[in-house]
Amino acid sequence: MSVAVITYHGRMARWEPDARGRLEQAALELFAERGFDDTTVADIADKAGLTERTFFRHFADKREVLFSGSDALRELLAQSVAAAPASMSPMQVVGAALEAVSQVLHERREIVPRRQSVISAHPELRERELIKLASWADVLTDSLRRRGVKEPSATLAAEAGIAAFKIAFARWAVDPKRRDLARLIRESLEELDAVTAGR
Repeated sequence: MSVAVITYHGRMARWEPDARGRLEQAALELFAERGFDDTTVADIADKAGLTERTFFRHFADKREVLFSGSDALRELLAQSVAAAPASMSPMQVVGAALEAVSQVLHERREIVPRRQSVISAHPELRERELIKLASWADVLTDSLRRRGVKEPSATLAAEAGIAAFKIAFARWAVDPKRRDLARLIRESLEELDAVTAGR
């Protein structure tokens, strides 16, 4: 089915499909061209052919372009832990939850290298990324406790899982073989198991 596109001239606002995606694409291109600090919200909106008001309907500020969706992923982690079979060990539960997150991230694979290059170049963004991962560890810990996992096992499993995820994600972002993030998470967890077992 074809859809008629109505174009208006001047600065008149107009309906556009996937405004959020266009803003994200425009932001990443500008961050790469000008740098994060020298890119404004107005620049992003203009490049996307939208208004600043539209930008702020989707993102609180330009940093959120890089970190949006984190709340939904935290919720997915909690749901995945709660839904895991009772027979699973704490580390198996954490691994399954992280693999669930990986399926969502897989859909955004094409933008990951650009996003990571922007974050890597800015200390404040690297700090924000670490805070995000720490919040994921907190969610995993709390969710494991609700399953009856005692301390320090709950915290150890959550923190170890996030450490494995960080390594897997960094590999995935630059992997020339384009392997699945879920596979790389499993490999990292297997390596962790080998290290702790002294193999």
